[in-house]
Amino acid sequence: MELIQKYYLPWHFPLRKELAGIIVIIVIFLFFPYIIRTIDVTAAAIDPGIFSAIILAVSAILIFKSVTWWIITAIWPVFAEYSNEHFERNFKSLQSWQKVIIYLGFYLLVLFAFVATLAAIV
Repeated sequence: MELIQKYYLPWHFPLRKELAGIIVIIVIFLFFPYIIRTIDVTAAAIDPGIFSAIILAVSAILIFKSVTWWIITAIWPVFAEYSNEHFERNFKSLQSWQKVIIYLGFYLLVLFAFVATLAAIV
């Protein structure tokens, strides 16, 4: 499936995936208090705030990802081209133990980022 079919944005648009995610999370953030009040009318004012904080953290991560990718493509376009064209093929050519180390390292970085984001919220 091509990206143009997957995200309904022009193929030349530089931040198509990130923009779609940011728009969705902002809409969820804006309408979440109304949705939670229709589900539970006894929800206190703090309840939508707590859940909205998690939605806000997700939006901050998506915005950070899009800004860093934009900076990488602006400062180091060769890296962005390599990432789009050759990274997947090179990753598939690695040995299995190298793939596991890369996968677990990436997973631990994402987990650490999640914990740090929740710690910043609390």
